[in-house]
Amino acid sequence: MKITSMESFFVKPRWHFLKVSTDEGICGWGEPIVEGRARTVAMAVKELEPVLTGQNPLEIERIWTEIYRGTFYRGGPVLVSALSGIDQALWDIKGKYHGVPVYALLGGPTRKRVRTYAHLRGATIDETIANAKKSVEEGFTVFKTGPVDGPIRPLDTWETMDKAVERVGRLREALPKYVDLALDFHGRFTPAMSIRLIRELEQFRLMFVEEPVQCENVDALVTVARSTCIPIATGERLFTRWGFREVLEKQAASVLQPDLCHAGGITEVRKIAAMAEVYYAQIAPHNPLGPISLAAGLQVAASIPNFLCQEQVSLGEGYLKEPFKIREGHIDLPQKPGLGIEVDEDYVREMAYPGDWDSPRYYNDDGSFTEW
Repeated sequence: MKITSMESFFVKPRWHFLKVSTDEGICGWGEPIVEGRARTVAMAVKELEPVLTGQNPLEIERIWTEIYRGTFYRGGPVLVSALSGIDQALWDIKGKYHGVPVYALLGGPTRKRVRTYAHLRGATIDETIANAKKSVEEGFTVFKTGPVDGPIRPLDTWETMDKAVERVGRLREALPKYVDLALDFHGRFTPAMSIRLIRELEQFRLMFVEEPVQCENVDALVTVARSTCIPIATGERLFTRWGFREVLEKQAASVLQPDLCHAGGITEVRKIAAMAEVYYAQIAPHNPLGPISLAAGLQVAASIPNFLCQEQVSLGEGYLKEPFKIREGHIDLPQKPGLGIEVDEDYVREMAYPGDWDSPRYYNDDGSFTEW
């Protein structure tokens, strides 16, 4: 079997899908993207097409190594995200070729279903609570949200902190005790501000705090982690096992969040999970993207022993001929070959857009730029 072509689709709301075709009629799907730079990653994929055309798609480890090491400059969000989507598509092809789900090729399942969490949003705290109650009725048992809306100063006011504590407290009170709540600081906080706020939030027994600081300075993350009993999570902006090495060695986080579209695909996230197991760290795959990313995450979640929870923002309604379903807070393991999905290509083409979505930009009240 040989790879014959690779086709990109820019898909609303901000996604990039990749279809890899072969001379035996088997096609695989992946989701290579950097949020806000979809067209850049699509060009990286296109540049790799001459390298991949004619190769055997079943030789995934060799292809992964050739892409990662073959450009001399290794790593980074663009190259590794392109590689991630290609890797997903190759595993999809391999599973279909052998007639089994991908997790069956990765040693078999370690669980029967995958716990999945949803985001909580709303224009006001009352609207957010109403959305939370609706999602609980739909079956979700884990939620993630932010402690504040808008920009954060390096050392913000007590008023800001009080509002954050009130917001989280009201959410926690509105949710049943069996429902877990996690907070995403989105890397917008300084270490000092994170420590001050996290200590105020410990009373709410959070599942984890995600990206309390940026991941560029691992020692700063260690400082925050040592200051609290709340588990610290990070990883969506780390690439390959080399990007996670220092976080694990310094035990800067107990929950790792590699993104199947950024960290190196199924091949690499499996290796990251194995490294994490040595440090008793759990894996909660990051996924604010589309249903192909979710499908890839479910295959990894099904095959590793140290899985915690899977993020999702779309179960694939419209994009997949059979969308995923939440049952008692979980998604049942896919049973169909490959990634276990059938993409509705007609609908994907209907949802086409130019690929020009960009990240929001936040500014403090003095006009200075701050993190989104």
